[in-house]
Amino acid sequence: MTIFLIVLLTALIFEYINGFHDAANAIATVVSTKVLTPRQAIALAAVFNLIGALMGTAVAKTIGSGIVDTQYVTMTTIFSGLMGGIIWNLLTWWLGLPSSSSHALIGGLCGAAFATANGNWEVLVWGKGLWPKVVLPMITSPLLGFFGGAFLMFLLTIFIHRLTPRVVNGVFGKLQLVSAGFMAHSHGSNDAQKTMGIIALALFTGTKSGAFKDLPEWLAFLRTPDFVVDKWVVVVCALTMAAGTTGGGWRIIRTLGHKMVKMQPVHGFAAETTAALILHSASIAGIPLSTTHAISTSIMGVGAFKRFGAVKWGIVERILWAWVFTLPVCGLLGYLTERLCQYAGLK
Repeated sequence: MTIFLIVLLTALIFEYINGFHDAANAIATVVSTKVLTPRQAIALAAVFNLIGALMGTAVAKTIGSGIVDTQYVTMTTIFSGLMGGIIWNLLTWWLGLPSSSSHALIGGLCGAAFATANGNWEVLVWGKGLWPKVVLPMITSPLLGFFGGAFLMFLLTIFIHRLTPRVVNGVFGKLQLVSAGFMAHSHGSNDAQKTMGIIALALFTGTKSGAFKDLPEWLAFLRTPDFVVDKWVVVVCALTMAAGTTGGGWRIIRTLGHKMVKMQPVHGFAAETTAALILHSASIAGIPLSTTHAISTSIMGVGAFKRFGAVKWGIVERILWAWVFTLPVCGLLGYLTERLCQYAGLK
């Protein structure tokens, strides 16, 4: 029971960090275009993150049972995977790099499970999990974001090219409130579910191992024979992410909203709408998509349509390297943490 409480606390710490790490993705454009002040944007993101987190559990089921073979998973496996993601998220946040919390968590879990299985590659659910729901979307979603953002900007340009800049800014300043809310909602519906899936996996593991067999009756709800995401898990994760969102993420906001592309409200609307549609579709399909990849590439696409040279490609290169390293580095961190736990005699 003690190890479960440690895992639960670690999962909620990851969720809190995810809130202030990835919430910056949802509000960077609305802050940079000065449609909302930072404090107003954070409040909007917190509310819509909370609402989105309460909607559906398809992504949670993928994380809980579709990434690694659960017969190898122990409580320390889950703890080690979470630690791999937490370390990477804090490092990239400190550097101001918008990396993927989703891939950090998945990489950490895979590395930890690989260590638990003593190097057995079959522990990774490749054909039905990792390839179609992690690796392939990791390739396609940035392309959809880039070209989708550019295409939507093209369509908007057709309608606004005869309007004065003052009218355009006035209209899209209001519309960006809608797109920013939609983006925050989509982020909550996808990212909060990842921690729900981890907690569901911990509950299943604890039930399977017999860790919960002597629990008093009032804690019987912890026992679960399947990957059922109980309401208390959903509510706790949603509230934790909303609390994390209020912590902000100013380093990442500066990178996405100011350093990469200079935007007006119409550009922010196009980028947010594109990314939100991609994330919303992924949530319905149970795909744990990277919010960072979706919004960053949408901003790049919008900026490239505006003028190819408007995108500061040096900043983009730094972001891309962070993306490339996220899965393998977090896998290594999860692996080393699990080995350390084994060395210390923890199970």
